[in-house]
Amino acid sequence: MLTPLAAPGMDGRLAMANDIALSQAPAAQAARAPSADINASDWKNFAFVAPYLFFFATLLVFPLFWGIWLSFHKADTFSTGKFVGVGNYIRLFGDKVFLQSVWNTFYFVLMTVPALALIGLFLALVLNRRSRSAAVLRTIFFSSSVLSVTIVTLIWRIVYIPDFGLLSQVYGAFGATAPAFISDARLAMIGIAIATIWWCIGLPMMLFLSALQQIPQDIYEAAALDNANRWQTLRSITLPSIRRTFVLVIIIQIVFQFQLFGQPWLMTRGGPNNLTKPIVLYIYDTAFRRWDLGLGAAASEILFILILIAAMAQYLVSRRKGEQ
Repeated sequence: MLTPLAAPGMDGRLAMANDIALSQAPAAQAARAPSADINASDWKNFAFVAPYLFFFATLLVFPLFWGIWLSFHKADTFSTGKFVGVGNYIRLFGDKVFLQSVWNTFYFVLMTVPALALIGLFLALVLNRRSRSAAVLRTIFFSSSVLSVTIVTLIWRIVYIPDFGLLSQVYGAFGATAPAFISDARLAMIGIAIATIWWCIGLPMMLFLSALQQIPQDIYEAAALDNANRWQTLRSITLPSIRRTFVLVIIIQIVFQFQLFGQPWLMTRGGPNNLTKPIVLYIYDTAFRRWDLGLGAAASEILFILILIAAMAQYLVSRRKGEQ
């Protein structure tokens, strides 16, 4: 009669466990081997980022702090001069031309930023269709954005030429006199704003188009089943869905339009009577034509603070409205 094999004792089980552990040790060490060198590629990753960090530091970070340091000194092209503390800032706020340039810049931003956002949104809503005509119109409206500021100002100077320009010809066909957008002190900044809106409208339009195309069509189908009209769909679905894009467009345009320089410089030279001179043109005249680098650096720091305040205020206001 056969009897079952006897179970191994405690010593046998320990020996078997040791043998299994020893046999699995090389495999476990091989599996852990790469983890010992898990940070070995950090220097390789840094090597890829290093060129960007170098140019970011040398072209953005260092000039920023150098400009702050320079704004506290009476400096010219050949020397940093002496430390004057806030003397340059006191001179700035006592300069009527600088205060006029600040007002001109805010006036220009108030004219262009809302117009660019609203017109860009309107064009995006109209051209958000899958048709050849919509594609052609999108290309036409965006094509002005790829032009340089020199070409743009040349085109609009031709449009604004008194008696012979395109605008004069159109007004003349109806027996009227065209507005003098370049020479009239009341209209000069408006003329620059019109040219800028025509030039910059492509980017807001494309950003809004991209946001509109990300909205799921199922939502619109559900709204159609509920008999929602176009205005209700726009107010309840479209605008809330692109709220973040709207904030992005506003912030981008605030930053861009506060840096106005090329259009007034090439169209009006800041005139008439400094009524189209923005802050950047004031900085250029002060630092590179009068060689007062300390005063120009102080004006540039004021411009940096104004852009930062305006952009952050717009962001915080829109964020608070979104949370509510």
